[in-house]
Amino acid sequence: MAIFSSSMAAMLLLGLLTANLDPTVAQIGVCYGMLGNNLPNAREVINLYKSNNIKRMRLYDPNQQALQALRGSNIEVILGVPNDQLQNLANPSKAKSWVRSNVVAYWPRVRFRYIAVGNEVPPSSSLAQFVLPALVNVFNAVRSAGLESQIKVSIAIDMTLIGVSYPPSAGAFRGDVRSYLDPIIGHLARARTALLANIYTYFSYSGNPRDISLPYALFTSPSPIVWDQGCGYQNLFDAMLDSLYSALEKAGQCGLEVVVSESGWPSAGGFGTSVDNVATYLSNLIKHVQKCTPKRPGKAIETYLFALFDENQKSGPELERHFGLFSPNKQPKYQLHFGGGRHWHIASKEYNATFPLQSDM
Repeated sequence: MAIFSSSMAAMLLLGLLTANLDPTVAQIGVCYGMLGNNLPNAREVINLYKSNNIKRMRLYDPNQQALQALRGSNIEVILGVPNDQLQNLANPSKAKSWVRSNVVAYWPRVRFRYIAVGNEVPPSSSLAQFVLPALVNVFNAVRSAGLESQIKVSIAIDMTLIGVSYPPSAGAFRGDVRSYLDPIIGHLARARTALLANIYTYFSYSGNPRDISLPYALFTSPSPIVWDQGCGYQNLFDAMLDSLYSALEKAGQCGLEVVVSESGWPSAGGFGTSVDNVATYLSNLIKHVQKCTPKRPGKAIETYLFALFDENQKSGPELERHFGLFSPNKQPKYQLHFGGGRHWHIASKEYNATFPLQSDM
């Protein structure tokens, strides 16, 4: 069990309370999932973004109520093509119709930033064969509409495609996914479009707490944990992102950028879950992405926090239903204040003066 002393806890909490961050500079967005039967309507959600000065959103499907509510909001959007639509959009005419109905019809009053064609499609699934043709067809439809310089078309992957991640410079994709992934990232490179990647230090930590310490996963390590070719890694997030960059380099795509399309930490339902751990992770992530990784110095990391709400109808383990920054009644779970003076105040209502970081290490 790793426990901070009272003095260390006070210093950490003070840092959380006084961090003065401009969300636009930090390039932070929040993912808007809808898998709940108790969530506010789309108009209320957009007002929640605006009142909290959240500038970017990831939307997982072209929900018409959400798109209508986004009109004139000035929120930049990653719009998702659901996985169950990939086969349909492998047909060029249907892809053109989809773009016309869900993108062109709302542009420019809705500020689309990316279209994510599929999310975490397993290369072994029956849908994998449709990802590349759907990606190319949606890209061509956006280009035909004259919007290719304003709206980028990509896909979102998870980190299970990485076969080697340690040390970061040795990062490489799994051999069995290369035939699926190489043509996709080749297309993205030609289109000068970033790859979207969902990066969760939580799952790496909870899956291997013997070798990965909680401070390393939460950005609280006081010094580098990993040294790799002269680069010191003080947090797992940088190590994971740089291992992905290394994998892209080994696949011949040195110039491809990465957008972190999801990152978060669950507050309940599994090993290492607690409201204090979430508060620590989110606060440090928000600060950190203004900076850069050792492999890509000098460039802020566009990042989307997962997720806006706890979603009580999500499938899978219990922890999947506890990633929300807000409760369904729109109250902040961690007292996050995005607007006004642009201070991010993150302090759980259930704050414990000893500020324990839950771990068995």
